[in-house]
Amino acid sequence: MNQEKVIVIDFGGQYNQLVARRVRECNVYCEIYSYRTDLEQIKAMNPKGIILTGGPNSCYEKESPTYRKELFELGIPVLGLCYGAQLMMHVLGGTVEKAPVREYGKTEVFVDTKSALFTEVSEKTICWMSHFDYISEVASGFEVVAHTADCPVAAAQNTEKNLYAIQFHPEVLHTTEGTRMLYNFVRNICGCSGSWRMDSFVENSIREIRKKVGKGKVLCALSGGVDSSVAAVLLSKAVGNQLTCVFVDHGLLRKNEGDEVEAVFGPEGPYELNFIRVNAQERYYSKLAGVTEPEQKRKIIGEEFIRVFEEEAKKIGAVDFLVQGTIYPDVVESGLGGESAVIKSHHNVGGLPEHVDFKEIIEPLRSLFKDEVRKAGLELGIPEYLVFRQPFPGPGLGIRIIGEVTAEKVKIVQDADAIYREEIANAGLDKSIGQYFAALTNMRSVGVMGDERTYDYAVALRAVNTIDFMTAEAAELPFEVLQRVMSRIINEVKGVNRVMYDLTSKPPGTIEFE
Repeated sequence: MNQEKVIVIDFGGQYNQLVARRVRECNVYCEIYSYRTDLEQIKAMNPKGIILTGGPNSCYEKESPTYRKELFELGIPVLGLCYGAQLMMHVLGGTVEKAPVREYGKTEVFVDTKSALFTEVSEKTICWMSHFDYISEVASGFEVVAHTADCPVAAAQNTEKNLYAIQFHPEVLHTTEGTRMLYNFVRNICGCSGSWRMDSFVENSIREIRKKVGKGKVLCALSGGVDSSVAAVLLSKAVGNQLTCVFVDHGLLRKNEGDEVEAVFGPEGPYELNFIRVNAQERYYSKLAGVTEPEQKRKIIGEEFIRVFEEEAKKIGAVDFLVQGTIYPDVVESGLGGESAVIKSHHNVGGLPEHVDFKEIIEPLRSLFKDEVRKAGLELGIPEYLVFRQPFPGPGLGIRIIGEVTAEKVKIVQDADAIYREEIANAGLDKSIGQYFAALTNMRSVGVMGDERTYDYAVALRAVNTIDFMTAEAAELPFEVLQRVMSRIINEVKGVNRVMYDLTSKPPGTIEFE
């Protein structure tokens, strides 16, 4: 995995994970680091290439994020994107200033196809621009290789030093040939062979886990979601019944999901492991009584999970390793990688049980994005219906119920969500939507049902299209599907008299409601 690596240096831009995802799509391993990362540490990683991300600042202002000039003298190819391009020019002696015309949105760019960066790219191509500043003068040794009607330096290069600067964002899908440009950089300019593949990741992981664990005992917290399921199967393939999986049913799962998890991982399932199911529904409802603040709910659910898990672990006795299904966006969003602010607390990053007797943590998926986890699942032979099940947050329905969580509200959202998912599947839309679910708002409104006045809850339906879950757009569902879902929910789910569809994109919203 680390034999061939490109690193992304994050200057606070919103697309840092997207850059890394695009690089990995070129079968090149990529990690994100903050601009505060020391130069010696970067040199020690021996990356094949370095990419500088965008950012919200002006590079010429005193307090703005920057980097030492020596970064550009390592002999390693460097690609600057947007702010990263401007910073490269600023540090190396070019001029960056406020642009007379701000460029934002899809823009026609004229490129020099003789540049290695633009091999097999159209001479006129559509790119995504988003900048107030512009490069008015390139640094010594650079030549301009792309421009727009309003931007004289849309891209520049210094081929002698392998330095490249792009003013637009090749990582977003709005840049129609952006993936090709990034491929040209990492595969052609950096000389990466493209050996980052899921089959080799799975083989190497099983081999490394087996070597690390030896004859030790392993304990895994199994939620039934894609991440923990793939982690559990990976461990099962590596060490068999040395693995014990504890499944805590907190009463905040989707309809019938607890039984489905047991059917797959329990004694009747196909995997060699020890399975323990803990039915802790009432315990959770009691802890959540009266709590309405989202982050507090998350913390209670996470903390209680750890307490239940600890109790079960004590019954098992000392174990050598604890497995967590942490994935790469969890790490970055929790403020442990790059420059991202802590967007939300993740239940499986940092919240470790204090009283479980274990020597070491194994996080086999820590380096993977969600779509890579799914690919790993398929490589492991996990059934497609499990691998492609809807993403589900650690706190479960606790954050799809606005306000206080009660057993009554859980039943409402479980039933509404089951109807929604069933109708989406019946319409053949289940594979084409990134994520979809029903949530229960805290709003009650007047309605009329059977000539009687009602005062019941409103359910909100959410469906988004996304590649990386960092950005998302509301899915355009056929109106007749929405009508059918609405009609069934109101008729079949007691306590609901109104159904709404959420059109909010991410940003400014999040995919989940809390």
